[in-house]
Amino acid sequence: MNYPIPDSPQQIFELRQNHVDEELVAAAIAGVIKYVHAQGQSLDELTAQLLADDSLLDKQQRRWLSQLVAQAWESFT
Repeated sequence: MNYPIPDSPQQIFELRQNHVDEELVAAAIAGVIKYVHAQGQSLDELTAQLLADDSLLDKQQRRWLSQLVAQAWESFT
């Protein structure tokens, strides 16, 4: 992977400066998982946050992202 896994919310935010590709998305997801796990949050809590209604993603996209994060969570924890 060309991008290191971020260790903090600031490093995750800094990823926005890069060209978006699959590896960047994977690094961002891994960073979020690493961060929320270190904060003591569960996969259920993260999933609830991902599924919360927002203006960025529609319901189907949020569901797809939550499934992808759940798969990645199992790989990292």
